[in-house]
Amino acid sequence: MLDKLDFLLALAQERHFGRAAETCGVTQPTLSAGVKQLEDALGVRLVERGSRFHGFTPEGQRALEWARRIVGDARAMRQDIDALKRGVVGHLRIAVIPTALPMVAQLTTPYRAQHPDVRFTILSSTSLDIGAALDNLEIDAGITYLDNEPLGRVSVTPIWREGYRLITAADGEFGARETVTWRDVGRLPLCLLTPDMQNRRIVETLLREAGASPSPTLESNDTVVLLSHVRTGAWSSILQQSFTDVMGLPPNIRSIPIVDPEVVHTVGLVVPHRDPTTPATTALVATAKTLASRLASV
Repeated sequence: MLDKLDFLLALAQERHFGRAAETCGVTQPTLSAGVKQLEDALGVRLVERGSRFHGFTPEGQRALEWARRIVGDARAMRQDIDALKRGVVGHLRIAVIPTALPMVAQLTTPYRAQHPDVRFTILSSTSLDIGAALDNLEIDAGITYLDNEPLGRVSVTPIWREGYRLITAADGEFGARETVTWRDVGRLPLCLLTPDMQNRRIVETLLREAGASPSPTLESNDTVVLLSHVRTGAWSSILQQSFTDVMGLPPNIRSIPIVDPEVVHTVGLVVPHRDPTTPATTALVATAKTLASRLASV
């Protein structure tokens, strides 16, 4: 049954029979037969079929919710039992919004010092994709905004509060300022994250509310690309204070607080809402709380 539920999860992730089979390490006929056996066992049709995958039936969507819960609990049970024998071990997959990527090392480094047998995969992702990946058991945790858009059924651990900074040339129009307003920022040639990023949606809302018309001359889903263009002195951008603190700026570039209004958002760890959690995830939450306390005292 667990294998067949894994097939269902892979199909939800890939939306294609062939790719789902490849993900599961089986042939396409094996996967199709497994899904059909699951339908026979439940007495309902789960998948809309034709020459290709067309989606899930309403019964299939409900079965998918149960599959996520059952498979997630089964994986958690295996890890929990394994931890009794070997301590905290395994593989943590963490998806992170781009603006928070420079901060991840402050979480993973102390974690690994305590649990050296855990390895990590760190992925750059949008906040929306983090939620979907958690639902589909593709990742174990995410680092994202906690207080701006719905998060879904997750457990949250706030880590730090994030303000916004204009990153601009020191000899530019606002380079000598101690603060700038959102209306001021709207007058500059900006390079910003792409519209699928929550940071971009926040920035655009704040610019519009200040009476500015956000019209970036360059977009990217990678903050390194934005920073490299700002370093030329020809562009300005809007990034978080922690990003510039960790990445550093050359002498010809300044990081200036944006006010009127001064906006702050909370960034933190999200993990599946499950009790009990896996030992690796429990340890990750504990490390995040320690990091939050340290950052709050700085």
